[in-house]
Amino acid sequence: MLSDSQVNEFIERGFVLVPQVVKDDVLGRAAQRIDEVIAADPPAAEKRGAHFYFLPAKEHPALLAPLTESPAFGLAEELAGAGTLDVPCQVQVALNIPPHSHRPGLPHIDAADPEPTGGPVRNTFTLLAGVLLSDQPAENSGNLWVWPGTHLTHAAYFRDHGPEMFCAYPPIDLPEPEQIRGRAGDLLLAHYLLGHNVGGNYASEQTRRALYFRISARDHASHRNQFLQDPWLDYPRIKSQS
Repeated sequence: MLSDSQVNEFIERGFVLVPQVVKDDVLGRAAQRIDEVIAADPPAAEKRGAHFYFLPAKEHPALLAPLTESPAFGLAEELAGAGTLDVPCQVQVALNIPPHSHRPGLPHIDAADPEPTGGPVRNTFTLLAGVLLSDQPAENSGNLWVWPGTHLTHAAYFRDHGPEMFCAYPPIDLPEPEQIRGRAGDLLLAHYLLGHNVGGNYASEQTRRALYFRISARDHASHRNQFLQDPWLDYPRIKSQS
């Protein structure tokens, strides 16, 4: 179970890293399947930095298992409420290949358009669950960068300016970023509205590996506009405390 301090960290900072959620045997099966995916469709020889595979979860049960055959999905539902979340239909394999001397300038939220289009709000979700498949004890080793608290700042921006301003890079004031450091088997739970980005991998000789799952509340699609303005709409447990 998540402790009160972990829930409060998620509320205040927009993310929490839960150590050692996924066991070695589940990680091992996932790693083997990733090896097979890479062998079938390898990155270009000169590729450095981020390289992604977006795969149908039902066709890759070994990649879905770190979410559903571990406590991970249940921990996500502790934030959103038991029985409120759908198992995602897609899994992202995220690689970060060294050497890659990159430092992100800005965070983004997951939106197709960098600038507002005025069109319908699409493809939002409730939270991101990430499972580390390689150790990342030091910074600049392919780590994910996050901007703490920006889930609340983004929501305030959309309340003030309207959901029609939805885009990947809303113009908000930014705090100092942090890099997610952890070990294989750790679970990252991050609010959809948390600003984040891909970092560099120049302090390590190892390709960073992680799995990401974009998880939605079962009725999320019916209130995307409202969710942008009320960050706890999909989190009944948290909303009742606020």
